Amino acid sequence: MLKDKYPYYIANQPVFANTDLEVADKYSGAIVARVAMADPEAIDRAISAAVAAEEPMRNLPSYQRQQILNHCVRRFEERAEELALALCIEAGKPIRDSRGEVTRLIDTFRIAAEESVRITGEVMTLDITARARDYTGMWKRVPIGTCSFISPFNFPLNLVAHKVAAAIAAGCPFVLKPASMTPIGAILIGEILAETDLPQGAFSTLPCRRGGADMFTTDDRLKLLSFTGSPAVGWDLKSRAGRKKVILELGGNAACVVDADTNLDDAVTRIVFGAFYQSGQSCISVQRIIIHEQIYSEFSKKLVAATKQLKLGDPRDESTFIGPMISEGEADRLETWIGSAVAAGGKLLCGGRRKGAMMEPTLLSDVPKDQILCTHEAFGPVAVLSKFSDFDAALGEVNSSRYGLQAGIFTRDIYKAHKAWNTLQVGGVVIGDVPSWRVDNMPYGGVKESGIGREGVRWAMEDMTEIRLMVLRTPPNQE
Repeated sequence: MLKDKYPYYIANQPVFANTDLEVADKYSGAIVARVAMADPEAIDRAISAAVAAEEPMRNLPSYQRQQILNHCVRRFEERAEELALALCIEAGKPIRDSRGEVTRLIDTFRIAAEESVRITGEVMTLDITARARDYTGMWKRVPIGTCSFISPFNFPLNLVAHKVAAAIAAGCPFVLKPASMTPIGAILIGEILAETDLPQGAFSTLPCRRGGADMFTTDDRLKLLSFTGSPAVGWDLKSRAGRKKVILELGGNAACVVDADTNLDDAVTRIVFGAFYQSGQSCISVQRIIIHEQIYSEFSKKLVAATKQLKLGDPRDESTFIGPMISEGEADRLETWIGSAVAAGGKLLCGGRRKGAMMEPTLLSDVPKDQILCTHEAFGPVAVLSKFSDFDAALGEVNSSRYGLQAGIFTRDIYKAHKAWNTLQVGGVVIGDVPSWRVDNMPYGGVKESGIGREGVRWAMEDMTEIRLMVLRTPPNQE
């Protein structure tokens, strides 16, 4: 069970400053814990401590970084059920999905431990012209310095891990602002980090309200800002971030193309998962399903039937597939979007009803393309069906979105698979599966309004390091 009170962390130490942040059980709505909330003075102290830790972190040998990360892996494994239950309660994520996220947390720290000892450079040829005949170059990667991390509510463990584990592997101190609705997972990670030999000041975990978090973005002592969240917030943060490097992962309205040669039962199984797991609150949740006209009737019937079988309820129940959305306000927003789509001529195939924060899994067809349900990120358990006859036109429909995170293509035609890879304006193309798929060592991120930069430990470490060149001149022999 959850504790009654949780601290925040400044310079590796727990601070029970107050109990200002209430954390609700997202299914029952009851307040289940209280967390200390950082004020601007605490954030300023945390940044100062991180800056002071830059040299000790830079000088920490790679084997020690690996030992620290491996310690975290062991402790996460030992506390896996505790972490999963905390996630289930504070995020409303079904317990089976919560356990899956704990597994990914462990995977991400394990990958970071492996990458921490293989940060490489290169010796390069410089004598490409006569004037450089006595010169040799070599470069290496060095830590960028203090990093600022802002993480979202929907993956409170793994999306924190992708920032934190990469920073430790790269040798960067950091300050972290977890989402106010789901801060406990980040606090538990901090609890385990505090057991390690990280230099003092290497990390601070500071829940706070958005209005009091400006320093996470604007402070010039920070060398990198990594934000995961909504486009409106992310692009605004970038405009105010100054000279620091900015990495943004801003979501999407992912499309899945189902071609005529597809195994229908397999595609239905995967798309039902991709559209509705954790109540569709994933930036790569299937939101648009584009189906070949030859199979549209049969496929849509199978998809609706499978969707109607999904169990809604208490996320702690082992058989629950769909739990609550993060708040009743978000569920109400989505219900409004669905109502607008139906009023504009869309056909409700199943679902569409809401009770509190619980939203039924919903499928629609014939929704006008200018409806907000098609143009924006729904971030809930809803998907829209449409049909196509020409594969190139289907790819064009995928590209019509303002977003470009990932896309899924069900086809057995290798030439169509390559055409999709070459054509689609997204960060990743998944062939034979839904876009709602990620393994934690792959480059992950988007284009257009879906953001800039890539996560996945190795790629995040590249952003958290800088190339430093050394040129070596060999003087001519003296007689």
